[in-house]
Amino acid sequence: MLLPISSETIVKDDSIPEEVKGDNEEHPSLTDFEEKYPPCGEESVIFYTTSLRGTRKTYEDCSSIRFLLDSFKIIVNERDVSMDMEFREELWRIMSGKVIPPKLFIKGRYIGGAGEVVGLHEQGKLKKLLEEIPSSHPNCLCTGCANLRFLVCSNCNGSRKVYAEKEGDHEFCIKKCPDCNENGLVKCPVCC
Repeated sequence: MLLPISSETIVKDDSIPEEVKGDNEEHPSLTDFEEKYPPCGEESVIFYTTSLRGTRKTYEDCSSIRFLLDSFKIIVNERDVSMDMEFREELWRIMSGKVIPPKLFIKGRYIGGAGEVVGLHEQGKLKKLLEEIPSSHPNCLCTGCANLRFLVCSNCNGSRKVYAEKEGDHEFCIKKCPDCNENGLVKCPVCC
C-alpha cells in the first residue's frame, strides 16, 4: 500500500509485513531462540553434521553450514554423527526425536538447520549471533588428528576386535575392543 509522505511526515503503518519493512528491523539476539543445551554447549558453538555422502542433500547442507562457520573464523565444536553413534544419540535426545543434520547450537540456543542458518546469514543476522564467540587461529591444524577429531584406535587398529585371555584359562578368544566406537575410532585426545 502506497502512502503519501512529505519530507517532514513520518508515517507508521503496522499493516506492512515485517519482511517488506527491510533494514529497520533489529538483529536477533540469542534469547530469541529456543534453549536446548548440548553437552558442554553452554558457552560454545556446537555443530552437528555428517561426513557421509550417501544422501547428497544432507551432505551438501552440512558442507554449506561448515563453510559459513569457517568463514567467520570462530571456534566450532563439530560433532559428526556418522563418525560416532554417541553424537547421533545425543542429538536425538536434545531434539526429542530422530532428526538429521545439520543442526546448529550457539551458547545453548538452537539456531536451526541449513535453511534457517543460511537464511540468517543472508539477512546479515548470523554474524550478530556469533559476535561473542572466540576466534580460531586460521589454518591451525590439530597435531593429533589434523582437525578430523577422531583417530584409529591404537588398541585394535580399527578392527574393533582384541584378543583376550579367558578367565582362569590360558586360552585366548576374540572380544569387542573396549576403547573404540562402532567405527573403530577414538576421539582425539589433543582437541576433543
